[in-house]
Amino acid sequence: MTKHWLFRPSQSVPNQAALTKQLDISPFLADLLLRRGFKDAQAMEHFLSPKLGRIVHPDKWPQIPEAAALLVDKLLACDPIVVWGDYDVDGVTATALCLDVLEYYGFKPQFYLPNRISDGYGLNSQTLTTLAQQGAKLLLTVDCGIANTNEVALAKELGMTVIITDHHLPQNETPQADAICNPKLLPPSMTPDQDLAGVGVAFFLMASVNQRLARHFKKQPYAMTNCLDLVALGTLADLMPLTRQNRILVASGLKQIRDAKRVGIAALKILSGFNIAAELKSIEISFKLAPRLNAAGRISHASKALELLRSDSKSLAKSLAEELDALNCARRSEEEKILAEARVEAMRQMQEAQASLVLYGEQWHPGIIGIVASRLVEEFGRVCVVLCKHKTVYKGSGRSFGQLDLHSLLSTVKNYLITFGGHKAAAALTLQPEMLEQFKAAFDAACAKACAETKPKQEILLDAELSLKDAFQAETLAEIALLEPFGQGNPEPVFASPPLIVERHDYLGYDQKNILLTVRDTTSQVRLQAKGWRMAREYPPPALAGKRVRLAYALRLNMFRGIPQPELEIKDIHLEANPNCTIENVPF
Repeated sequence: MTKHWLFRPSQSVPNQAALTKQLDISPFLADLLLRRGFKDAQAMEHFLSPKLGRIVHPDKWPQIPEAAALLVDKLLACDPIVVWGDYDVDGVTATALCLDVLEYYGFKPQFYLPNRISDGYGLNSQTLTTLAQQGAKLLLTVDCGIANTNEVALAKELGMTVIITDHHLPQNETPQADAICNPKLLPPSMTPDQDLAGVGVAFFLMASVNQRLARHFKKQPYAMTNCLDLVALGTLADLMPLTRQNRILVASGLKQIRDAKRVGIAALKILSGFNIAAELKSIEISFKLAPRLNAAGRISHASKALELLRSDSKSLAKSLAEELDALNCARRSEEEKILAEARVEAMRQMQEAQASLVLYGEQWHPGIIGIVASRLVEEFGRVCVVLCKHKTVYKGSGRSFGQLDLHSLLSTVKNYLITFGGHKAAAALTLQPEMLEQFKAAFDAACAKACAETKPKQEILLDAELSLKDAFQAETLAEIALLEPFGQGNPEPVFASPPLIVERHDYLGYDQKNILLTVRDTTSQVRLQAKGWRMAREYPPPALAGKRVRLAYALRLNMFRGIPQPELEIKDIHLEANPNCTIENVPF
């Protein structure tokens, strides 16, 4: 689907030349920063140098000091603790982080990671009862708990002290826990960063706990920098905005991943095709390491990922990494099968001009439907909910796009749901089978109303126009790298090409899903290769050969036989004669 192109507007500030000289950057990089809203040297310098020393002290975060003091009091009173996590990368890394810190001080915490299929997301009453019977007195949740009002009440009845750390939104009322750390519950003005991942919230709580325990035991504090690799993994995998505190945490965590002191991460890097000492970028974490860790919770059990991250045995880590890789291969195969089936129904619903897609398959895997929903949103430009059968109910995963708030949309139809929760862009839900048709109708009406008000489009935000001659320069790539790490809130720069001639149009890869173009800049005559992932269905080779196009592209550096060569990663293609292609400026 051709997307709507929007250029970030060019900005100018007084003494712009002096600013570039002061920061020792080129006018090209200064222009990129200005287009992203940075207007003075200090803001630019802080962004370009996300130093760990600029992290906010844990005790200056609201909620953190009180929760840390309570947790330490209960630990020192010898209350047996259970760390209850989640089955995705964010929850697993948060669990590993808490265990690392607590075990450093000699505590022996239990942990519990739910099974995605048999337990579902968050707390469950049966397991809480079992844990209480086994003697658990202190419950610490990470990346979950804020939606579990009834379960928290049960834990309290069972005699547990409950401390919730989470970053999701509550469904209705907030659980009556003994302490809650969740920046989403606070106004933006009251917290240094509302957008922490679950592992980010756990990091600041355990940093405060660490200081208190170190004073009590009169020993050197645990080095919290040792767990920044976990913070980076969880934050990137959960698609959190890479701004403010997250940018600092992830930038520092990527250095830890480069050093690979954690045996499990070293094994995972090698298994993913990287050198053990490779300096990975955020996109490589998101598309190589994170899916393998996530595959455990999707296909098998998240405890395998946790065991890998906490292993100190090279042989065991290698074996676990291989197992996760095999699970990820199985996940990809199942994903393609479900996607093909869901796409047939999606195309039927598109013919009915629906504002949303709600798709159901009885045998679809609950650990994979979220990925399929994302793929369908990308292809069809509709809010999408994909459902499957789970025991006696329907379990679903939804994805949104643009400014459409999925959590808010689900709130308007909550009477048809058993449970729901999540974010603006992604959410999970359950409903009774007999409510499916009513939910579909009500949800589509809500989406239609939201679309009429916001007129959402599948858009690409362009940073500037960049010729192939300029893209070919090593300095250009070097300065773009200064904007790393890329992700939500700080997307990789995307450029619009000038008119290009497609000299070759081939398939890329054995499965004929991707395309490879050889394009020539009609002005400079520079030729480069351009790769388009999952674009072969819309642009089957050799249909573009000989055509004039403009590309929206990201710039990559490809190592070919040891020689670095720039190449383009295609984000969208505008055929020169296509009347549906629109490009315009967008205000901040």
